[in-house]
Order: sequence, then structure tokens, then C-alpha cells
Amino acid sequence: MLSFATVLMLAAASGVQAMDRHAHHLSCSFESDYNLQVEANGIALTRSDSHPANIFMHDGTLRVDGRNITVSAADAGRLRDYEQQVRELVPAVTAIARDGVDIGYSALTTVVATLSESGDERARLLSELRDRRGEALQHIDGTLGHGIWKAGDDDEWFGDNLQKTVGDLVSNITADVVKDALSGDSSRLAALQARTDALDATLDKAVQEPAEKLGQRAQALCPHLSHLQQLQQQFQFRLPDGERLQLIQLNMDRTDKASYAQR
Repeated sequence: MLSFATVLMLAAASGVQAMDRHAHHLSCSFESDYNLQVEANGIALTRSDSHPANIFMHDGTLRVDGRNITVSAADAGRLRDYEQQVRELVPAVTAIARDGVDIGYSALTTVVATLSESGDERARLLSELRDRRGEALQHIDGTLGHGIWKAGDDDEWFGDNLQKTVGDLVSNITADVVKDALSGDSSRLAALQARTDALDATLDKAVQEPAEKLGQRAQALCPHLSHLQQLQQQFQFRLPDGERLQLIQLNMDRTDKASYAQR
């Protein structure tokens, strides 16, 4: 029973960690409270709780809250670069997000396929996992896949969604395992031990290796976000209130936590 609990929690944690890790790498300690819409004729950034609330840029031009902002030739070049960087980032993030979902649900599928005894129950749980994976991928395709990024959306679909699935899975699969563990039947206990050992042996290949590669891909995007921050620091124009345009910020708390975790 202890072996099962340990392996199942490791499997669940591995799936959630894989998705959380890629979300962390994608943030690269940067954050933004703007929602993003990449359109054919420009990129729009919007928020509802602060000003400026509406930013639109395309081909070196800038509009803030409906007003055109006069920029120099140098700033026009920086705006073009900013827009191009965003256009390149979104499909790359979309691909990584989809792969993160696949890794997380692959871990849970491995758990169900290995530990569930009943054929009917196994089929039901696997079908449910496929449906939830499909919902997550559909959400990604309907947002990031269409150039839409909503602030905080990654927490809901990369972490919260999978954690809820983990909770439901544990409650569904535990009953059969507890029955085996308490049966006193040595053959059933041996079969349970064999299944948990097999699960432990396959998780590393199913989750850890792909998650590590995914993290490397995500980390490779961080210089693009650093470049965006550098561009906005180099903007010479000012907003109507005299302030600089700040679309992304470096979260020092997150940076410190990441550095501490690496140590």
C-alpha cells in the first residue's frame, strides 16, 4: 500500500511538475497583466484594471487608448522589432504548451494503464483522461493557436486542470488498490507490487526525459522576452501622461525563488 501511494504520488507530481516547470520557463521570471491578441494587421494588448488599457502596434506605428503616438524613426524600428518578436514567440509557446499537456496526461495515462485492474474501469478512466487532455488542447488551440494570450491563463490550464484530474484519478483508482492491499491474498499483493514496480520503472522514460527536453525548449525562448524588455527600455517616446510604455516586467521575487531552487 505504501509502495502504491508513493508511486502514484510521484506519477501525479511528475505530470504536474512537468507542466508547471514548462510554465515557469515560459515566464522566465517576466510577467505582464496585459492580454495579447496577435492579428494580421498588428498586435493588440489590453487590460481592464489600469491605464493605459489598450495598446496597438503595427509596422512601426503605435496607438495608445485610441490616440496615435508620434515616434521617431529609431523608435519605429524598435516597435517593428517588438511586434516581430511577439509574432515569433506565440507559435513557439503554443507548441510547447501542447507538448506540456501531452507530458502531463501521459503520466496519468501510464498510472491508469498500469494500476487499474478492472478492464471496464480502466477503459472508463482512460476515456476520461483522453477527454480532459482533448479539452486542454482545444483550449490552447482556441487561444494561443489563434494568437490570443490571456494573463494568468496558463495557471488554470497547465496546472489547475491537471491537478484536478489527479485528484479525481486518485479517488477512482484507490478503491481497487486498497482492496488488493487489505485482501491478505499473497498472489494479489504480489501482483500489486509488480504493477507498482513496473510503473516506477516506466515513469522516468514517459515523463522525466520529455519534460527535461521541454524545459530546454522553453528556456531557449527566454532571450526573446529579455529582448522585449530591452526594447521597451530603449523606447524614447513617452505616453500622454509622460510615463514609459511598460508591457512586461521582471518579477524579482520569482527570479530569487528560481535562483534559490537551483542552488
